[in-house]
Amino acid sequence: MSSRSFVVLTAPTRVAGRSDPRLGITASRRVGSAVVRTRVKRRIREWFRRHRDALPEARDIVVIARSSAAELDQRAVDAELGDVARRLRSSAAAPRT
Repeated sequence: MSSRSFVVLTAPTRVAGRSDPRLGITASRRVGSAVVRTRVKRRIREWFRRHRDALPEARDIVVIARSSAAELDQRAVDAELGDVARRLRSSAAAPRT
């Protein structure tokens, strides 16, 4: 799944007996300087901390920040990743044929 500023990859967790989602974050130099990349990653971690219960269980989630993520404040990060999380939940709930 992707949005304007993020690409989100998910996979079933490979750790036996673990049901809570785990987070991985990638922000390349294209996002900005080290200070900017750290700020973006901090905002993603904060979103994950607040919305962990709403994410699909037993999933590993990797968020890849695009260069436009450097311009976002916390509210915009919450909105974009919230939309992606809603799409993840709906695709996880949809029956597979």
